[in-house]
Amino acid sequence: MPITPEILEELNILTRYNLASAQEGIKIHHTAAPELIAAVKRLHSKGLVDQEDGGYLTSLGIEAAEHIQKSMIILAN
Repeated sequence: MPITPEILEELNILTRYNLASAQEGIKIHHTAAPELIAAVKRLHSKGLVDQEDGGYLTSLGIEAAEHIQKSMIILAN
């Protein structure tokens, strides 16, 4: 499966979450880039975040973000 620009935006959002604190979410404001707003809405529809504007990661979102962030560390070396 190729990495589309849409998936890349979703991955970038998931890397922004602080996995050290379940109490820390993110909010994508209505003034953000349209691609960013669309990406977080897709993450919400996929069940990875609890709000259409970001919010907190769901349990599935935590798992996905952990994998993505670990992959980024591996690939950065």
